[in-house]
Amino acid sequence: MEKSPILRGLATVSFYATDLDAAKKWYSELLGVEPYFNVPGYTEFRIGDYQHELGIIDSTYAPKGSANNPAGAIAYWHVDDLKETLDKLIAVGATLYQPITDHSGGKGAFVTASVIDPFGNILGIMTNVHYLEILNQINTKG
Repeated sequence: MEKSPILRGLATVSFYATDLDAAKKWYSELLGVEPYFNVPGYTEFRIGDYQHELGIIDSTYAPKGSANNPAGAIAYWHVDDLKETLDKLIAVGATLYQPITDHSGGKGAFVTASVIDPFGNILGIMTNVHYLEILNQINTKG
């Protein structure tokens, strides 16, 4: 029997918001979908090619010692048009955190940007040739 990798895949990215209802509305409008799961203090969206989960949690449930300012790791979501997506995010109330940055020596293979959503979370966006290669492999197998 083949052993599974220790990290199998992205299950949920969790953001915190002091105003859960406002965050739910903002993300519903941004993503163009309603959350598929709601319980008091938590809402969750399934988005993207692999239906990854984006959870929004009432900040009263944040772990003790959590940062009150944007900090920590950035999860990057693949987008088809980085500049267009960045412009849209800023237009709907996000603020620039990291400008468009090419990490592939000007080749455009791995380009990122990030914003701070209106609730203080860092939202990373990226164009990534490897993401598209894997997506193409999966789609051609099916």
